[in-house]
Amino acid sequence: MLNTVRRSILQKPYKSSLDSICKACFATQLQEPSEPRVVTAVPGPNSLRLKEELNAIQNSSAVQLFVDYTKSVGNYLSDADGNVFLDIYSQISSIPLGYNHPALLKAASDPSNLATFVNRAALGILPPKDFADKLKTALLSIAPKGLTEVQTMACGSCSVENALKAACFWYQNRERKGAAPSAEDLQSCLNNMTPGAPKLSILSFKGGFHGRTFGALSCTHSKAIHKLDVPAFDWPIATYPVYKYPLNENAAENDKTDQKCLREVQELIDEFGRRGVPVAGLIIEPIQGEGGDNHGSAKFFQGLRKICTKNGVAFIVDEVQTGGGPTGRMWAHEHFNLDESPDIVTFSKKLQIGGFYYKNPFRPDQPYRIFNTWLGDASKLIFLEQVVKVMREQNLIENIAKTGDYMLKGLESLQNKYPNILLRARGKGTFCAIDFHTPELRDKAVKVLHKNGIHCGGSGAATLRVRTTLTFNNTHVDIFLKKFELSLKELN
Repeated sequence: MLNTVRRSILQKPYKSSLDSICKACFATQLQEPSEPRVVTAVPGPNSLRLKEELNAIQNSSAVQLFVDYTKSVGNYLSDADGNVFLDIYSQISSIPLGYNHPALLKAASDPSNLATFVNRAALGILPPKDFADKLKTALLSIAPKGLTEVQTMACGSCSVENALKAACFWYQNRERKGAAPSAEDLQSCLNNMTPGAPKLSILSFKGGFHGRTFGALSCTHSKAIHKLDVPAFDWPIATYPVYKYPLNENAAENDKTDQKCLREVQELIDEFGRRGVPVAGLIIEPIQGEGGDNHGSAKFFQGLRKICTKNGVAFIVDEVQTGGGPTGRMWAHEHFNLDESPDIVTFSKKLQIGGFYYKNPFRPDQPYRIFNTWLGDASKLIFLEQVVKVMREQNLIENIAKTGDYMLKGLESLQNKYPNILLRARGKGTFCAIDFHTPELRDKAVKVLHKNGIHCGGSGAATLRVRTTLTFNNTHVDIFLKKFELSLKELN
């Protein structure tokens, strides 16, 4: 019956329309613009009109401009006013291969995938028959070393939220020595009371960003606007190391910073244990994204891993923004050469679907403990399967490491040329950043860069962050650096 339906919906004129759209997209993909083109103010009149229209329905204050996704190609973003930008922001680091990549268009138009797109499955109870196979070829094929299981989710925030729950389940199961919950546990949790609702805590870091849902938000400390008016758990907050640059000239001082931060982590674990609110898990970003692109050293992360192991704390690495290759490794924590892998690694963005990898002891012991209606979207695994294939065939992660080195050298050169404006160039892969001397300068620079055809964004108080696709190359870097210097001259 399903095959009959497929045949019928793919008969003319539907099939002809689909074919023509795909052929047009494939042709367009071969014609990525050679440079940006800005023909109106940014945002332009059409974007302003559409923003006003949207604002009548919802708060549209955060909207920068409206995009014509049918005309966006590769690393270039086209807006509703006909402006074409080189995109170094890639939908907040979430576009893996660029806009309208042929491999993804082909997957979207493949008749054998239609049922997955049309019938969004409740994956926890009624997954598609090929679900396990898709998990293996898409997600488990790129799993972080030492993590053998995976749970899908819809977004980064719910990935973190459920990772925190998994850490608490693991902690309490250990406390009960594997015994089943008592009748008192089961009754008291319904009233948010102990012992069923235990007093546990999650340790997080100043400047961290882990999402905007309740538990994740209690671990988020980057901007007040995220947290204002929302009740939060009284959980420990440690200091994330912020280093002096250049690193090779400040090694001794930065090493002291690491040691101080590690001591603070241990002190907080001890303190909250004495309070009767033991730390069940520690969550941290390999590179703080929203908080200003702060990079922790390998020594710092190695120290955290040892502290977590020593104290029986789940070590959770949040790779929602860094996972999937932008740092020149599939997972940013691979840069740290950890003696033991993290216990849980969260992901989303470039992987097209949210979720978390985990070690077997963190597997929920009963159904419905980690659960919601959809638990992600099986159609996203179809796309991720193609992303992984292209990554490997074209050596994209290795290439992005080289491109990132080239970009960082260019940023350092501009920093040396404009020391009154720029400082602290840093990065891994194309996951790069550079600071301005004041927040006002950074904000002005972003606007001037937009005017000059570079779509970009900031992080922290005064940082310009770079978040490219995996197909970004040295030619794109040259265009960005040329436009960046042009913009700096306007600021100078």
